[in-house]
Amino acid sequence: MLIIGFIVGALIGSFLNVVVYRVPRKKSIVRPPSACTSCNVVISGYDNIPILSWLLLRGKCRNCNCSIPPKYLFIEIGTATLFALITWKFAPKSLATTLDLIALLYLAAISIALALIDLETHTLPNRIVLPSYLVGIFLLGASAIASANFYPFIRGILGAIILWSLYFIMAMAYGGGMGFGDVKTAGALGLFLGFLGWEVLIVGAFSAFLLGGVFALALIVTKRVKLHSGIPFGPWMLMGAWVGIFLGGAIAQGYLDLFGFSQVI
Repeated sequence: MLIIGFIVGALIGSFLNVVVYRVPRKKSIVRPPSACTSCNVVISGYDNIPILSWLLLRGKCRNCNCSIPPKYLFIEIGTATLFALITWKFAPKSLATTLDLIALLYLAAISIALALIDLETHTLPNRIVLPSYLVGIFLLGASAIASANFYPFIRGILGAIILWSLYFIMAMAYGGGMGFGDVKTAGALGLFLGFLGWEVLIVGAFSAFLLGGVFALALIVTKRVKLHSGIPFGPWMLMGAWVGIFLGGAIAQGYLDLFGFSQVI
């Protein structure tokens, strides 16, 4: 399963390179085929093998010898690694858990794409965010039907409403400090996090502010940005969500144990 997850992740990572480059430029992610951004020659299939092609070509275009940025390799390796970890943690045992795994792999893919696009353009494109609501509702709803347990799905809907409302209030209160792209993304994340559990939702939401705050403070202290500089929050929302997904249960239990609530509950 780990190997399959890694291979699928590498293939998806290769596609995400196209998504990250084309979506902010409002180009089709399907056509034309992938081509060198320097000489515009279409990349052959044998030069488009994830990870291996970049290494074999030593990060250069076969046609014009122009350098291919290492970020393309890192995206493929990062996506492959994340897919392998998700497949390991959520190894399916039934139709319902298979649908859960597919939903989380989809979330992983759009998380990487959105984080990278937000870092580059300070936007979270509707072309990626809005379809995630439909995909999430379809896959998680199908999982609820397959398992004959609708509570996680209802909890997911509530999670979407809660996070969307929280970020909407903050967007209204702080004006330019938070955009509506963050609000829409928060709702989508709330759907997936809530489906997995209240502790996952709470830890995932809190981790976003913790990680983002620490990063922003570090930049301010090192004088890389000024106090009122715009810092994209999307990547920290997405990273915080995955902290909740992987560690939410353990962190919540540790917190309860620390204050002695676990014995009471």
